Amino acid sequence: MCIRVLGTGNRKYAGMGDIIMAVVKEAVPNMSLKRSEVVRAVVVCTRKGIKRCNGMIVGFDDNAAVIINQEGNPRGTRIFGPVARELRDYNFAKVVSLAPEVL
Repeated sequence: MCIRVLGTGNRKYAGMGDIIMAVVKEAVPNMSLKRSEVVRAVVVCTRKGIKRCNGMIVGFDDNAAVIINQEGNPRGTRIFGPVARELRDYNFAKVVSLAPEVL
């Protein structure tokens, strides 16, 4: 669950590539993250489509984020599901390289 959008002033909603403060709602028992922990994450796909310069609109079935550390590197070693190509433009190349599919 998103608490705050970082680095954007007083904006209400996060878009693709935005860094957010979030709360962990579900956690696997043997994981370093615990439930109700506050973490930083980057939004990798949203239901609201983003418009590319060629006119195509890319949207996903659900909203998703990847948990990152202070340097912007992912804390995990696997990413499930596709991510948008625009993340490479926002300097999240490591997140894009871990993803199984880039749209």
